Amino acid sequence: MTNPTRPANDSKIKLPYFDYLLKILNDGNEAVATSFGRHVHWGYWAQPKSATLTNADFAGAAENLSAEVCLAAKLENKLKVLDVGCGFGGTIAHINEHYADMELVGLNIDERQLERARTTVTPLPGNAIVFQQGNACALPFPDQSFDVVLAVECIFHFPGREQFFKEAYRVLKPGGYLALSDFVPTRLLQPLARLKIPAWGFYGKCNIDYSVHDYRALASQTAFTLLTERDITANTLPTYTYLRRLAVQQRVGGKSAMLETISVELLSRLSLLNYYIYGLQK
Repeated sequence: MTNPTRPANDSKIKLPYFDYLLKILNDGNEAVATSFGRHVHWGYWAQPKSATLTNADFAGAAENLSAEVCLAAKLENKLKVLDVGCGFGGTIAHINEHYADMELVGLNIDERQLERARTTVTPLPGNAIVFQQGNACALPFPDQSFDVVLAVECIFHFPGREQFFKEAYRVLKPGGYLALSDFVPTRLLQPLARLKIPAWGFYGKCNIDYSVHDYRALASQTAFTLLTERDITANTLPTYTYLRRLAVQQRVGGKSAMLETISVELLSRLSLLNYYIYGLQK
């Protein structure tokens, strides 16, 4: 599989968070490299009260989150796996290190993230890894190509969840699994979440307007069987305390980053915006 050129509409891709993160990583910030050089998502603590919130603790929690999504995908050895919105390849790296005889493909719209993934993730003997540029809602793969499709904390950036589900269903083999994590609003918050704000925030364009009811309906509409619907909000809450400490200690982020993160934290602690893992089968 060859590495494609950047798409014609690449200039329209706005990822302020990754612009900022890549610059810090290139500057050699060790704390940020430990925290976000592999995974770029929230952490998962089985026992949130035991979180120590060191850089290594958060890195381990981020690793745990990928592991939990993989569990929802019924991952096992000898499978072909597509990780959509793969970031720096952290979930691909996790699978590579914990499973054998795997064909792993990481897909991302942003070539810069893939460049880092290619330099930091090396396949172990028996495994194969390819990082490819592409659109989550127009997957560049034939029908029935994969046993598993993953989307770890990225689906809110996609042009549409419905189209992604259709594409995931298309490229999955019969009996294959789709697993993802997402921020899911309650019906009380949903009208506010659906407001279209024209400005690009620190985290880029995020559509967090899909409720539990919407996910259930979408699974039915796209012929998936919903197997896992798991609210792990409580397990992710230490992430916010860690991010605040990191911002102060390393003088990273800015007003937009702080405001957006605090807003999500407040909504999460009020149980208005919850963090879910979904697992579905074709």
